[in-house]
Amino acid sequence: MSGRDEGWLCAGPRWSASGPALVWRHPRHGERLSPLPPDRPLAFTTGDERRCVGVRRGGLHTPCPTGAAISESAVSAQCQECARLDRAHSVAADTIADDPRPYDLYLAWFAPGLIKVGITAAERQGVRLLEQAALSSALLARGPLMAARRAEAVLGAALAVPDRFPYAAKRAARHPVPPQESRTAELARLHGRASALLPESLTPRPFSPAHHDTTYHLDRIRPGQAVVELAPGRTVAGRVAAVAGPDVYLEATDGRSLLLDTRRLAGWPLTAADPSAPTTATARPGTAGPQGALF
Repeated sequence: MSGRDEGWLCAGPRWSASGPALVWRHPRHGERLSPLPPDRPLAFTTGDERRCVGVRRGGLHTPCPTGAAISESAVSAQCQECARLDRAHSVAADTIADDPRPYDLYLAWFAPGLIKVGITAAERQGVRLLEQAALSSALLARGPLMAARRAEAVLGAALAVPDRFPYAAKRAARHPVPPQESRTAELARLHGRASALLPESLTPRPFSPAHHDTTYHLDRIRPGQAVVELAPGRTVAGRVAAVAGPDVYLEATDGRSLLLDTRRLAGWPLTAADPSAPTTATARPGTAGPQGALF
């Protein structure tokens, strides 16, 4: 790689059982995490160019062989070749049929009328739902990967449940957040219908809804967030108010409420800025983005 690739690059968001964090990668020093708890100062200035973050699989990171440039507005921070390689080794591609781990089949609630059926490794303990910014969820069953994958496809078709939603709908449901009672009722209805269609190869789970409002700190979100648009040499400064999926809600130093999509932060070299610095990045009224980003 050239000298411009020798610094730390932001690799985007990562959730764990302990909460959200930003991932940093360096070609020689490996990987570091910066937790994003409420009230943490977050202040940075973007570098000259956004570049591909490569592929991470099984805890191992493979850098992009060409260090390909990435569009400033793209949701994904991978070039086409790295994205293809990543997809080829994902659960969704059905290329790891011999995975011996148990998998959970779940329902994820994002907004009224927007519920998704999905699967995740049971050992992840629901982290996948936090990554996707599900407001509520309920487990349906547990079992082998391929049985869970087939059930996911069957239920999606039988219950007319889509696997992708306009991202703006997910964001809009966070403020004001719908009552937990209405989310529970909608999940319960679908859980009952789905449970009747489960194959014998999966172990059913009783209905037990989980709500993630407190984990995201949704009560700290103010109306009228402006979505940050990143470009070279722009500064963003504020304090973390809430984090839902990849979205970080910031209270800027000038009093504005900002929304930073950390998927679009991935690939940028960032340098620390003064926490009291003004935000010079463009911020526009909150929408799904110019490319109509989906789930």
